[in-house]
Amino acid sequence: MEKPKHHVFVCGSFRVAGDPKGICHRKDSGALVQYLETEVSDRGLDGVTVSSAGCLKLCEQGPIVVVYPEGHWYGKMNEERIDQMLDALEEGKPAEELLLA
Repeated sequence: MEKPKHHVFVCGSFRVAGDPKGICHRKDSGALVQYLETEVSDRGLDGVTVSSAGCLKLCEQGPIVVVYPEGHWYGKMNEERIDQMLDALEEGKPAEELLLA
């Protein structure tokens, strides 16, 4: 398997040791994973892998999406914002207006 050029993580709110779950899953982050996978496939972005992640601990900004290796953190994500993020990724730049400080 070839190493992906970009790895996109979506917060799934999973926490260990019985800590309360975060809120990204309540904001439908699971559906965002599915949407991202479909968009990545439809756009032919072969070098992009999408994964659900444990709690990224920025609940107030959720759902959170992180793109590596760039380290771009995006907050309050929805389908429209994901489209903006992917458009920018295709252009080789971050979606500046969506980045978390």
